[in-house]
Amino acid sequence: MNAPLDLALQPATNSHLIAELQSVGLRLADPGAGAPSRRGGAGPTDHKAVTIDGHTVMIPVHTAGSWSSPYVAEAPQADGTSRIVRDGVELAVVSFPRQPRFYKLETADGIPYSKIATLHGADVLATTVLQTCIRYESRRKMCQFCAIGQSLAAGRTIARKTPQQLAEVARAAVELDGVRHMVMTTGTPNATDRGAQILCESAAGVKAAVDLPIQGQCEPPDDDAWFVRMRDAGIDALGMHLEAVTPEVRARIMPGKASVPLERYFDAFEAAVAVFGRGQVSTYILAGLGDTPQAILDTSARLVEMGVYPFVVPFVPVTGTPLEDHPAPDAAFMRGVLEPLAGMLEADGMRSGEIKAGCGRCGACSTLSTYEKRPA
Repeated sequence: MNAPLDLALQPATNSHLIAELQSVGLRLADPGAGAPSRRGGAGPTDHKAVTIDGHTVMIPVHTAGSWSSPYVAEAPQADGTSRIVRDGVELAVVSFPRQPRFYKLETADGIPYSKIATLHGADVLATTVLQTCIRYESRRKMCQFCAIGQSLAAGRTIARKTPQQLAEVARAAVELDGVRHMVMTTGTPNATDRGAQILCESAAGVKAAVDLPIQGQCEPPDDDAWFVRMRDAGIDALGMHLEAVTPEVRARIMPGKASVPLERYFDAFEAAVAVFGRGQVSTYILAGLGDTPQAILDTSARLVEMGVYPFVVPFVPVTGTPLEDHPAPDAAFMRGVLEPLAGMLEADGMRSGEIKAGCGRCGACSTLSTYEKRPA
């Protein structure tokens, strides 16, 4: 059970409020406020984009925990702002990014743009280029937190987005909605390049149409030569996501992905940093899956020393997955990780705002960047 925030501190500590909301979720008086929220699928899902103090964050609104959350977002006022209240006490005034204009369009072959790519945060275009995965096909191999197949089964997306479709949508998102960077992730199609080839084709298609910084995300390919190929195809930043940092948690939570050992990840990180540069390679770490704070910090220290940005986010259970009843980490757990991690990043001169594209630059799924920005 999450302890209530100290209400006397809340007006000056919205980063603490954000951490609390990302842990327990938010009830919406008007579920239709702002851009549509997503249920199931890859990436940040079961969330709603909320802007607090100019910082857009993703807050769970469709999880089991959020349905009983003590925090409520009231229906927006005429100016688009909404109050977040707890027990009748106003904690913050927020707004919701509007539905992007590009969602109203269709591709030349008749597919709604929203099935090709979606708006994340305030200005990030995100797509899962391949909505299938060799891991997901088997309950014994799949990542226990993953919902990549849900949106496909529900008809909210298509299995494979072509470079032409991605280019068409990316150009419209930039021109109509001011999108500033793009995230391309993929299900793992094979045990060799692990999605690198698909990312190369997709990035080249987008870059031929619009000058948009792109982060590609995949498992470490079997050949380091893919890093140069991805850079040359137009990928500006690379994400290779650990999710969990200790072998025992990896084996339990993502048994298929754990077949790629941690040392292969670290070898790949070193090779990728040599190609993309320090701070332009990142990894997603899900706090709350069983790794201790110290294990996360020890791994993060190794990553930072290598020039890899460890983007640590709170685990959010997604309905319909094997971990739908697994609790999210509380705000104190996250603070115990993010405060010292921000200090490591500061000491190394690595900042989220200097990442060319991707999750770390967006920062909406974690309060890490708010700790980075704190004065000494």
